[in-house]
Order: sequence, then structure tokens, then C-alpha cells
Amino acid sequence: MLNSPRKLLRAFALVLALAAAAPLAAQEIPGLDAAGMDRSVRPGEDFYRYANGTWERQTAIPGDRSSISGWAVAARRAEEQLTAIVQGAAAAGAPAGSDLRRIGDFYTAFLDTATITARGMAPLRPLLARIEAIGDRKELARFMGETLRADVDVINEGDLFTDNVFGLWVDQDFNQPTRNSAALLQGGLAMPDRSYYLDPSPRMAEIRAAYRAHVERMLALAGIPGAAEKADSVVALETRIARVHAPREDTWDVVKGNVHWARADLASRAPGLDWETFLSAAELAGLDSIVAWHPGAIRGISALVASEPLESWKALLAYHAVEHRADVLPPALDREAFDFFGKTLGGAPERSPRARRAVDATSAALGFAVGREYVQRHFPASAKERAQAMVAGIIQAFDRRIDALDWMAPATKAEAKAKLRTIRVSVGYPDRWPSYDGLDLRADDAYGNQERLERFAYRQALEKLRRPVDRDEWTVTPQQVNAFNLPAMNALNFPAAILQPPFFDPARPDAMNYAAIGAVIGHEVSHSFDTVGSAFDSQGRLRNWWTPDDSAHFSASTTRLTRQYDAYRPLPDLTINGTLTLAENIADLAGLAAAYDAWRASLGGREAPVVSGLTGDQQFFLSFAQTWRNRYREPLLRRILLTDGHSPGPFRALTVRNLDPWYAAFAIQPADALYLAPADRVRIW
Repeated sequence: MLNSPRKLLRAFALVLALAAAAPLAAQEIPGLDAAGMDRSVRPGEDFYRYANGTWERQTAIPGDRSSISGWAVAARRAEEQLTAIVQGAAAAGAPAGSDLRRIGDFYTAFLDTATITARGMAPLRPLLARIEAIGDRKELARFMGETLRADVDVINEGDLFTDNVFGLWVDQDFNQPTRNSAALLQGGLAMPDRSYYLDPSPRMAEIRAAYRAHVERMLALAGIPGAAEKADSVVALETRIARVHAPREDTWDVVKGNVHWARADLASRAPGLDWETFLSAAELAGLDSIVAWHPGAIRGISALVASEPLESWKALLAYHAVEHRADVLPPALDREAFDFFGKTLGGAPERSPRARRAVDATSAALGFAVGREYVQRHFPASAKERAQAMVAGIIQAFDRRIDALDWMAPATKAEAKAKLRTIRVSVGYPDRWPSYDGLDLRADDAYGNQERLERFAYRQALEKLRRPVDRDEWTVTPQQVNAFNLPAMNALNFPAAILQPPFFDPARPDAMNYAAIGAVIGHEVSHSFDTVGSAFDSQGRLRNWWTPDDSAHFSASTTRLTRQYDAYRPLPDLTINGTLTLAENIADLAGLAAAYDAWRASLGGREAPVVSGLTGDQQFFLSFAQTWRNRYREPLLRRILLTDGHSPGPFRALTVRNLDPWYAAFAIQPADALYLAPADRVRIW
């Protein structure tokens, strides 16, 4: 759970960089980085550089990071707060069985590299021995079932993709919203996406060569015989798996993914894997059906189980087992894992200090235990009340925007407004805190802690299958600097940690708060009406509630937005994928428009005061652009372009091109590079 190659890459490649930005000059407007602007650039030529050009030139990416961003202010503060909580728990000597004790013990064990080094490979050897003892396809199926994981962290990041051969996702059934269902996710790849295996470009060929060498070194360091031959076998098998994976653009296509297979039909739907043995070993034998997300990938991997040599599968399973636990195995393995996933794929030249990684790992492992302490210490009731009021205002603005749509039929409007009325908004933290009762963590067993955590999470997923849907459930933790929309549940989660500067600050003008946290709120509201959210009705059922004409109009508008983003080229050899990023681009556009409307409505017909020569509208749009300031190392930017549903930050700032008030605020003219004629500005909601 804590150290899959993908988790390791994310740990060194977070877009929300935790390191401090370069010192800023004194600011004339609270919350506005006036010194970071580049006023030599005309807003209509490059609005991102106008808002952030000096910051970009003067801000270095820290050595242990793959990016730095405008979100670093909130992320840095959250990191400092979490460090105090976790280290305090380790020193507190809390009672056995308490969550504070679990926090302290996990942190202490992760930090204890002397014990980790002394134990060497001993903790992993029983698992490697089990893999080596696999003698036939039935035993292979049993092992795959016994090691199935509940990949909650993968779901939260929007990937629906795991490094394990298959992943398990338990959540609200899209067809029957009152019950939970189990879905199998495509997996089996250690690198971030199928394109890393299949893209013929020279840069990807270099990465593949580096990966092959990395696999061999990991196997050799783990003491596994025949490392070179096994590395060839692993890469060849992963490449075959990559060929059957659904493309990244289809990851969140709910129609393509929401395919229910009856248990009795699994052998005929996806021949090759011994499904009865697999399900029994995974404790899923009682299911009458399972969701194959995506069916082509599940079918393809199942066929490979039968067609590929057993020794190839054993080599792959052994390598993945080593990689998955590298951070709690001898330091040479930990360093090698970073050298590839952190340096080669993330671009970070240095490793974060072990103490920082220990805090991150503890917060990820015991998210709600740490989060509960975080909320008690750092999230006042006043912040929750202000955020709830802003959410209510933005939902009202969105409601007015629906009323004003001249292309939407009354029947579709009624359904859209019903969705808006039933959105469940949770701010800060869950009403009921999840329990860690029964979870055994020890201060001297870093490897065992991770094993027991995974089994604990899996047991929770199985238990969830036996319960009705809990519409108040949070799957994200309060200390995350982010926000989430759960499309099937029609629910929004705004964690406590995002409700602080630079997103929200009571000391700065309302225009800037609405453009920052308001745009984030609007973004999440809008996700209920993007290409994914719009497929669900107000009850969370996957159902087409659009008239044919309205659906055609919506599709035409989204196609125009896709083409707009397809034209952006962040790297010489790579453009933004407008299809992959469409849902997030819709949410950026509709969310910013709703936040602007809500801010204007809050003025009660008055004009916002001019501050330091900037009108309210100028403050609003500058605040939005500075929220999305980002610098990336090339490997991370490449990965984002290939795999992330979000556009890179500098291009998210260009959402303003589609809003009429931006043109008036900065006197944008037809000759300007960013100018779009009124008819070419995309208006979706």
C-alpha cells in the first residue's frame, strides 16, 4: 500500500510540492504575489507569464522534488503541522491500542533503519518462497487471489490502475445505488502507464532500457538468482500486459468500465484464469457478480495467465513483491527504487530525508487517525462555517447558470437542478471517524506493519460489501491539500487542509478567495456535470437523463474544449491530451464561471474596491492564475501529459480565455495571442 512503485514515484513527484517557494517581495494586496508577476508581458499574449513570470524565473525546484507550485504554501504548512503531530505521538508514550500509539509506533518503525538493515531480506523471504513454490496455474490463481489488494489510494487519485496483477475496488454500484459492488481493476505494470511500454519515441525507448536495468538490479539486490534472465522475462510480460490494458483515455469512461459479469460466466467471459480458485482465495466466493473494469483488460490478463510461461509469471510476482516493499527493506533496495522511480521517472535528483518520508508514510497509513488530531488542532469551526457559506453561494450561482441555458430543454434542466439540490457537501472532516480497532502495529516491525495494514484495509473492503451504501463515507483524509467529487454518490469532500492560504485567507479581498478556494469549490460542483458526472442522475444511478438534442449540444461543446487543449504543447514532442483531460477542463471552466458569478452576487450590486490600481475583476483573475503556478522537471511533466486527467497548471490558468469578463478586465484585443472571438469561447454550463 505504502510503497508500490507508483506510490514511490508520487512521493517524489507530487504536483503539490511541499517545499518552500523562493522568498517573495512585500505584497501590496494580501494574498497577491505582486513581485511574482511579470508586467512586461501583456495579459493577452501570455496571461500565465503575466501573473507568474518573475516567480517562475526566480523559483528553483528543491532537489528532492519533481515540481514546485503555488499550492506549496498550504502543503508546506500542512507538512509542518503533521510533523508535529506524528513526532509528538512517537514521543508521547500513548496507551497501547490507542490511535496515538499506532501513529507513534508506525513512525518509529519506519524511521528505524538500523533494525530494517539488520533484518535484511528476512521479512520478504516467506513471500518469495511462496512464489517460487507455485507449481501450476491453479496455484498461480490461488496466489493472485490471496494477495489481492484493496486499492483505495489508487481510486482517490483517479487512476483505476494498480501495480498488482488485479486490484479490488469496492464502492456504490452504478446500477443499484443502495448497494456496494466489487470491481476488478486492470494491473500488472510497475511503470505508470501502458504508453511507457508501447510508445515508440526515442525518449520512451531510453526509459525502457533504464527500466530493464533497474529490474535486474532490484532482483540481484534481493538475492534472487538469474536476475538478468528474469529481468528480461519481467519486462517482456509487462509489455504484453500493457498491450491489453485499456488506454488512459478510457480509464474513467463509466459506460465502458461499468460491465457486470455474472460469476457463473467468468470462465467464458475471461478464459485462462482459474476463477473459482482465485475468488475463493480472495474471499470473494460469495459474490454473484463482479464488475470488470475494463473488460478487455481483465480478459486479456486472464488469457496471459494461461498462455505465458509459469516461470515468467513467477519472475514478475517476485519483482513486484520486492519493489512493493522497497522502503522497508535494506537501504540498497530503497536507493535503487528511488534512482529509477524518483530520478528517472520523476526527475528529482535527491531523495527526501527519511524523517519526512516517515511522516508522509504515517499520514498515508493512518490517515484518519492522523487527520482527527489535525482537525482538533488546526481546523476551527469558523473556517468550516465560512467554507460552507461559500459552497452554498456557488451552488446557487450554478443553479442560476442552469436557468440561463437557452439550449437546454426543460426536462433536462429539471434533472440537472435535481442533482444540484441533492449534492451532499462535507467540509473539513467526516461526521463519523473510521476505526482502527484491531489493527496491530509495532514500533520494531516496519515491514510487518505494512503487511498488516494492507490486510486490515482488505478486510474493511470485504466488510463494506456486506453493508448498505454509506453516503456520509469519506475515502480522503482531512490533511490532504485537495478536494474531491464522488460522482456516483453526488457528494463533495473538502478536506480541512485546503481551507488555508493560498486558497482561503480571511485577510485578503473576497475576490481573491472566490478565485482560489471558490474556484476549487466550483470545480468540484461542476464535476457532477462533467463527462463523468453528467452520466449519473440525482440518485447516483448510471442513467441517461439528457434529451437527444441536449446531449448533442453538450457533446459539441466538449469537443470544442477538447480541441482547444489539444493545441497546447508543453513539450516539443508532446501536446496536452484534450480527451484525457476533458472532465477536469470542464470542471475548471464551469467552476471558475460559477465562482465568478457567486463573487459578483456577494457584492450585492456594488463594485469591488480598486486596490493598488487593480480592479476587483483583475484581482479575481490574477488570483486564479497564481493558484496554478507550477514548475516541473521534464520527466514529471511528461508523465503528467501521458497519464494525468488534469492539464499542467500553467494551462489550467488559461481557462480564463473562455470567460467574457476576463477580456473586459484586461482589455484583451483581437490581435492578442490568447484572444478568442465570442463565438469561439467555450460555454458548457
